[in-house]
Amino acid sequence: MTTGPNYAFFQGKIVPIEEAKVSVMTHAFNYGTGVFGGLRAYWNEEEEQLYIFRPLDHFRRVLNSAKMLLMELPYTAEDMLGILRDLLRKENYRGVDVYIRPLAYKSSEGIGVRLHDLECDFTMFALPFGSYIPNEEGSRVTFSSWARIDDNMIPARGKIVGAYANSAFIKTDAALAGYDEALVLDQSGHISEGSAENFFMVRDGVVYTPPITSNILEGITRRTVIHLLREEMGMEVVERVIDRTEVYIADEAFFCGTGVQIVAIAEVDHRPVGTGQMGPVVRRLRELYFDLVRGKLLRYREWNVPVYEAH
Repeated sequence: MTTGPNYAFFQGKIVPIEEAKVSVMTHAFNYGTGVFGGLRAYWNEEEEQLYIFRPLDHFRRVLNSAKMLLMELPYTAEDMLGILRDLLRKENYRGVDVYIRPLAYKSSEGIGVRLHDLECDFTMFALPFGSYIPNEEGSRVTFSSWARIDDNMIPARGKIVGAYANSAFIKTDAALAGYDEALVLDQSGHISEGSAENFFMVRDGVVYTPPITSNILEGITRRTVIHLLREEMGMEVVERVIDRTEVYIADEAFFCGTGVQIVAIAEVDHRPVGTGQMGPVVRRLRELYFDLVRGKLLRYREWNVPVYEAH
């Protein structure tokens, strides 16, 4: 049975995971001054290959997030990809899907709330990972009483460590109330996203999703889904503000993200979405997506980076 992580990239080299530790005085630990990413690598059984999905896009977003926190890292996106491939080869993950967590953080030790005049560092680890939400084909969702953080508070388009306390409040309240996930409104009362995933709905044959100005994460999976819907399924996709009650009368709805992948929404606040079961658009989209990330759609092979050398 595959276990892990056994290693991490830490302070410039790959070390046993037990050695990848920071002090309790680390600035990021005290003040949330770190940024992170989330990537997946998928096992292709026929080719016996592990494919990393869109890694350069993810690493560019890590660097953009770091830029917001005044971090200057000595790595390019291409450097980070090289580190990741070395790390995954060291772990030798085979026969499993993998989740990858890169982190950039203020590594100075001491007290004082600020972003400037602080050292920073970069680390990364990877572990076998399955579903993020158990009911992927029919999740039960509620609207959260918490609002999404606003761009003028903490930018949601950056994956900033401290900002995810907002997501934790949202997720835990929903889970303790018996739901799988929550939808969150922005400061203007329009739908933003889930606790940690982008949102789409289908109405009368058109797919709608909140715009990037609704305090959403500019999701890489979101971008992938929009492309698949338009280019592979021939559907119209409109980015616009969405009212809460539109979801109650939607034909289909779903979440997407690297962690959650594609999750059908069956019910919102005890109201069935469409038939109350996964609809044809989401079903077809899931089929396409999982073929895509495993490297089975050859026309998109540039999005799939192999870990192991070809036989």
